[in-house]
Amino acid sequence: MAAVSTESSPSEQPESTVSERHPAAGEASRPPHNRRRLLGLLFGIAAIVLALDVVTKSLAVAYLAGEPPVKLLGGALYLVLFRNPGAAFSLATGLTWLLALLAIVVVGVIIWLAPKLRSTGWAVGIGLVLGGACGNLVDRIFREPAPLQGHVIDFLSVFAPDGSVWPVFNLADSGIVCGGILVVLLSLLGYDYDGTVSRRRSKQDRAEQEGGSPRPNEDES
Repeated sequence: MAAVSTESSPSEQPESTVSERHPAAGEASRPPHNRRRLLGLLFGIAAIVLALDVVTKSLAVAYLAGEPPVKLLGGALYLVLFRNPGAAFSLATGLTWLLALLAIVVVGVIIWLAPKLRSTGWAVGIGLVLGGACGNLVDRIFREPAPLQGHVIDFLSVFAPDGSVWPVFNLADSGIVCGGILVVLLSLLGYDYDGTVSRRRSKQDRAEQEGGSPRPNEDES
């Protein structure tokens, strides 16, 4: 007696059970010169964010120390100098050295990940995060009171001069937040750092791609 196959055809598989990764157009198979371009984009953005952060912090220390807050844009933005020993939102103020070490780890992971990037969006996002992390790390290492215990210079406050509406921040913080949001959005949309696109295919998607049509359900006949 001939053996009866128990394997179901692709169109009979349950809906949304197959997760697939497809190369994004022109991303996964980028030639070496395009990969170098992505690295240049990532580190170029990081360098710009770092440079702007260092310059603006130096200006803030020079012109805002001991001065009253400067009101801009009708009170939508204030320039006021704060020295933050903790993380964002003034958390972990007694663990400055640990925050510095964590920043070093983050920078190391990003540098390790950089050659694997094949996505322009991810390169931009990671570049913003890298520049911001390096900006605040420079403060942790070189500013008072001691190496790895330096206080981060914050000088931007929205809608209030004392940070009561939103914590006082700097350009490095802005780079980290904007880059993080971009990376999260790309991940939610299924775009991976290596240039592939992840999505779950339904029964109809698979049938159409294979040139057939989905089999009707019994209750539809």
